Amino acid sequence: MRGSLSVWLVKHALVHRSLGFDYQGIETLQIKPEDWHSIAVIFYVYGYNYLRSQCAYDVAPGGLLSSVYHLTRIEYGIDQPEEVCIKVFAPRNKSRIPSVFWVWKSADFQERESYDMLGISYDKHPHLKRILMPESWVGWPLRKDYIAPNFYEIQDAH
Repeated sequence: MRGSLSVWLVKHALVHRSLGFDYQGIETLQIKPEDWHSIAVIFYVYGYNYLRSQCAYDVAPGGLLSSVYHLTRIEYGIDQPEEVCIKVFAPRNKSRIPSVFWVWKSADFQERESYDMLGISYDKHPHLKRILMPESWVGWPLRKDYIAPNFYEIQDAH
């Protein structure tokens, strides 16, 4: 079942994939990395003027990485604003996604954290550098295949 935003995107020939609805009834869409910046601008012009949150996760060990954007359409006098969840998947060996910093400034620290923890590079982000880990840190701590340096399992301790 497609939501109203997915129907609108199809009507305007914008490539996406509907992922259904979350438990709160918020429509979830998948956008290809190469289409994300253009569609982000379209969403902003369409009225999704607030980036509520951006996060990222490792889908599966050795698999895709996902950058997730929760957008809200803020309007005066509206009690229940429209929301949409966007997922942009990228392969871990070439995890590059266009930054939406220039569309929603609130993406600044959030995209930096996703870069720092998972290694997703956000193209054209003006300050893309580590934000939580020291610059000298090797690897991406939230990837499922990450092995902490100098980490020993309890069974190896004896």
